Amino acid sequence: QVQLAESGGGLVQPGGSLRASCAASTFTFSIYDLGWYRQAPGKQRELVASITSGGNTDYADSVKGRFTISRDNAKKMVFLQMNSLKPEDTAVYYCNAHNNLLKREYWGQGTQVTVSS
Repeated sequence: QVQLAESGGGLVQPGGSLRASCAASTFTFSIYDLGWYRQAPGKQRELVASITSGGNTDYADSVKGRFTISRDNAKKMVFLQMNSLKPEDTAVYYCNAHNNLLKREYWGQGTQVTVSS
């Protein structure tokens, strides 16, 4: 049963924007901390942005000022607004939900973001 499903990836030119979305199902979304990770070919998966259940956000230095993470608990969705995209942002982007108290974690299947002219 799919718990997280991403959408919104695609091909964009350098300097362009994309908005990735992730929809959750079945679990109590509001009590989970959420994150967007990415993995480029030949590289390790890295945390790009996170938002706690309380709404506190954090970003990797490489995306600060360009990416914004947000959540809509009523719709059980998390978003990643990506602006001023660079070729080095090219990767598969994954959403993650975790609750350390419950020891539960979910991953989406990933969405490809390609930044190229």
